[in-house]
Amino acid sequence: MNGRYGVDLTTGSIPKHLVRFSIPMFIGNLLQTALGFTDAMWVGNMVGPNAVGAIQVSFPIQFLLIALSNGATLATTILVSQYYGAGDHEKVKKTVNNSFSVALIFGAILTVAGLLMCDTILAWMDTPPEIFSMASSYLKIIVSGFIITFLVNLITSILRGIGDSTTPLVFMAIAMVINIVLDPILIIGIGPFPTMGFNGSAAATVTSQVIGLVLALVYLNRKKHFVSIDFRHLKLNGPHVVKLFRIGFPSMLQQSLISISSVFITGMVNQFGPDATTAFGASGRIESIVFMPAMSIGLAASALTGQNLGAGNVKRVREVFKWGSIMTAGITLTLSAIILLFPRQLLSLFVRKQEILDIGAGYLGTLGFAYILFALMFVSNGVINGSGRTIITMSITVLSVWLVRLPLAAVLSSTDLGIKGIWLAVVIGFAVGLAASLCYYFTGRWKKGAFRQKQAAAGYVE
Repeated sequence: MNGRYGVDLTTGSIPKHLVRFSIPMFIGNLLQTALGFTDAMWVGNMVGPNAVGAIQVSFPIQFLLIALSNGATLATTILVSQYYGAGDHEKVKKTVNNSFSVALIFGAILTVAGLLMCDTILAWMDTPPEIFSMASSYLKIIVSGFIITFLVNLITSILRGIGDSTTPLVFMAIAMVINIVLDPILIIGIGPFPTMGFNGSAAATVTSQVIGLVLALVYLNRKKHFVSIDFRHLKLNGPHVVKLFRIGFPSMLQQSLISISSVFITGMVNQFGPDATTAFGASGRIESIVFMPAMSIGLAASALTGQNLGAGNVKRVREVFKWGSIMTAGITLTLSAIILLFPRQLLSLFVRKQEILDIGAGYLGTLGFAYILFALMFVSNGVINGSGRTIITMSITVLSVWLVRLPLAAVLSSTDLGIKGIWLAVVIGFAVGLAASLCYYFTGRWKKGAFRQKQAAAGYVE
């Protein structure tokens, strides 16, 4: 099936499904990264290098909120994909309506909490005084529009659950173009628009998200898509909410733990001065390119796993893992090689100061050899998540990030290694995470996530 009824991922070529499903997500991630590049270049060149550092310092807090929404919406993707694979469209619709109701409530709570806590968290992170006020004002504008981001992510997750990764790309692309156009207009003030300076970048982001959400809702309802949102029938159904919470809470916790760890890592980097903070931010934007294909393939693996387990096709899931690993390894190794060969040239797109380039080149030179570990973990974790075993991926995060990466970073950065000790700790954390993920995958316990019957009346089966 396709079009307004989604895409059936339970038949046909696994590699083709992975490619067709991943490419729109990859393009979307590429557009998102391009937007990040554009933002960084605009504010870096028009406002100053401290603006790049201010964005980087505020990013972990943004990531924390986005992580919570991604964790919640991942539960929707898993349930929608499994119900869709089992052919139960009625349960798909119930999951959609309940998910949207939960998102409205949860998104509002997170928005208010974020606005109240952002300055406190920036202080906890030892944000350099030179960039504190910039980071605070930027962050408050971004957080004020978080509920919109939450709802956009939910619609994207619903469509991915039924095998459609193309439609979300269209609305994302429109929003990105609007954002890019508004950036300079609001930063410097063109025509009737006010001069907002650094905050103009944040305002452009929120405005584009609002437009994207409206377009998506109008499109789904006018096309009478079977997963369209009907605000007149939104409600909270106890059993469905419980399922969403049971699968979504571990994922929310996992994503939150990752983002909170970023706060601690950024805090450690901040102790080495504003140059280190800026270098860390610029390097992060470059390495995000490496993560994009792996993240896209990992999400594709989750959707394919969910639909095929829902249909009882366990053997196809093994093919998903195999082809997903082959594809992500080839792409990641190629991109890693480029970054290792040209680190300074890439960093100079954002910053020119020699001290910043030195720190950034050291970061990319260390992490460049380890991106393959992280990429392969995305694939195996994608299969595990698709089976509904989000508590396992959460446990892997606790082990690799909180029991390995953070303690090692704290210890090694206080030695003669200095900031390089932080980079080394991240690499070791990647290795531990991949080892743990593969160990669980090869036990085969994820197969218990399959529906025991194709039309399982009880829904998700433990």
